[in-house]
Amino acid sequence: METFFQFFIVFALQAAGIYAVAASGLVVTYATSGVFNFAHGAIGMFCAFTYWELWQNRGWPAGLALVVVLFVEAPLIGLVLDRLIMRRLADASTITTIVVTIGLLVAFVQLAGIIWPQGTSTRVLPEFFAGDNVKLFGINVSYHAVITFGVAILVAIFLRLLLYRTRLGVAMRAVVDNRGLGALNGVHPDRVSSVSWMLGSILAALAGVLIAPILPQFTPVALTLLVISAYAAAMVGRLRSLPLTFLGAVILGEFESLLNWIDTQRIGGNTFANVASDLQVSAPVILLFVVLILLPQDQVPGRSIRRYNAPKPSMRTMALAMVAYIAGAFVIAQSGWVSTTTVDQLGVGIALGIVMLSLVLLTGYGGQVSLAQLGFAGIGALVVWKLGPVGGLVAGVAICAAVGVLIALPALKMRDLYLALSTMAFALFLETNIYGENALFKQFLPFSVGNASVKRIPGLEGDTAFFMTMAVAFALIVLLLTVIRNGSFGRRLQAMRDSPSACVTLGLDLTATKLQAFALAAAIAGLGGALLAMWKETSVGVADFSLLKGPLPGLPLVLVAVVFGITTAFGAVIGGPVFVLLPLIGAWYPALENLMNLAPGLAGIGLGQNPDGAVGQMAESFERDAPSEDHPPPPPRAPVIPERVGLDGGPTAEEIQELDDVLGLSWGRCEPRAARR
Repeated sequence: METFFQFFIVFALQAAGIYAVAASGLVVTYATSGVFNFAHGAIGMFCAFTYWELWQNRGWPAGLALVVVLFVEAPLIGLVLDRLIMRRLADASTITTIVVTIGLLVAFVQLAGIIWPQGTSTRVLPEFFAGDNVKLFGINVSYHAVITFGVAILVAIFLRLLLYRTRLGVAMRAVVDNRGLGALNGVHPDRVSSVSWMLGSILAALAGVLIAPILPQFTPVALTLLVISAYAAAMVGRLRSLPLTFLGAVILGEFESLLNWIDTQRIGGNTFANVASDLQVSAPVILLFVVLILLPQDQVPGRSIRRYNAPKPSMRTMALAMVAYIAGAFVIAQSGWVSTTTVDQLGVGIALGIVMLSLVLLTGYGGQVSLAQLGFAGIGALVVWKLGPVGGLVAGVAICAAVGVLIALPALKMRDLYLALSTMAFALFLETNIYGENALFKQFLPFSVGNASVKRIPGLEGDTAFFMTMAVAFALIVLLLTVIRNGSFGRRLQAMRDSPSACVTLGLDLTATKLQAFALAAAIAGLGGALLAMWKETSVGVADFSLLKGPLPGLPLVLVAVVFGITTAFGAVIGGPVFVLLPLIGAWYPALENLMNLAPGLAGIGLGQNPDGAVGQMAESFERDAPSEDHPPPPPRAPVIPERVGLDGGPTAEEIQELDDVLGLSWGRCEPRAARR
């Protein structure tokens, strides 16, 4: 009984308290702004590192450091984000808010890595009143656990009173429903929005400070991912209900404790207990995926959506462009003008460019937001490692297509935000329990530590031959996407993206269209991952296909795809090489290293409001400014010479009266104009 109490009361409620605080901040910002903040965990991480810096590194008193972090730094971050970024997203589409907040997440993680470099020293953030315990029902419970649960209760009471018993709370909930109507009733939307983001940042910081001491690794990525776990609790409350959000936190805490209890007590035998042990890390991800599938989706009222049209390039233009692309690849691989290191990185860029092309099809053409494409690439790499270069390549593409269909089935009725969260959960599960450190299949452990070796296709073992093979594969996929965009399937994808409701009304089968798009996009991503593994040959592993870990993680890959144009294949042509060359430029020029690390996040924030990306913007500008036969430039206009009035000594009385008539200054006079003349 004592063990049961320890696991399901003490451990569970401590975890539930942390998840509740973190999730409540998400709910506050979403319920008052309509923006789901993917950077919520990164804000908490950054504030936790600041708390460590002030307390442990600079010797400040713990209380003073905590006050500065919670009531100075955190609200300042929220205020700056609202003033500079979030107000511009008031009428933006959901996909825009997703891209911008993911850009914030990546920027915060990279900034923390710059300020607090990893590997130089081991950082530890002590618990509150470390070493002091209190006995509850005969069990020693740390003061940190008691404080955590107590803070969660206080936060729940405070938020309930604030949102439903104060004028400010009513105003905060009114702004998201209709900013204009709220303003007519005396609400200051901008001021209310700032308060909401300040409060959300404070709750994120509080969660980060509470969760950091119990982390096995105090690193930016680990802390960010752990706070992200609170997404599951927030989704139980459908991002609206605080009581249901706290219930979701309790369910999550109990689920984790159940798995821990099975592992510790070896319930069901060693095999079952080992599976439970491996799944502990993914408990929040599993719960998030289940919640997204089972619970009805919330709707965001009052949000206008700007639609983007994917361009329809001619087949001739794309064919010529791809011939030039292959020729350029041959020059790079064969001429010797480019260093071996750069060629190696450009080969990685071609493979990742193929993964970007899968995003062009799925997100750019079809409007289906996916954060799991690099995860599908990991599946392709895993299969080609286990089955060999030829059979593995074919099987990997087929398996990825099948898994893409399985992921699409529960996502058939999901809108943008829920789809992004579900694909993110799937990607996290892949890198944790399929080919990660807690792999359910122990045969995959070499892949999890980056020790896998992959053979290349027979006859194409040389670097130049395989480099050209990847370039040709990239060009063929671009031509395939061109055929799709200009055909009936492309029109169905565009219609599905613009208005799913209208498609259903017209009798279009969206189920088949979405399944086909997911399957084909997953197959393309799997091909890119298999080619990447064969190009690297050695040291292939989970770090190459992770969302946030590794030298080229998945979330920045999505950002670069959007920045260079997710609605056109040309974006991947440029985005792939740029993505892999950014770290290389930082290595060449140490003064630019930090800027190169921050570039994907900053670019995602800056250009996220236009999925056409930089390439699309330049093309639009060129087409708008360049004359054509259908739209010749307008003839030059003759200079307008103003009429000279009263040059001889000033205006006359008649001229003054004429001006009065034109300006309406003679209104109400009894004498009509005709009589005056």
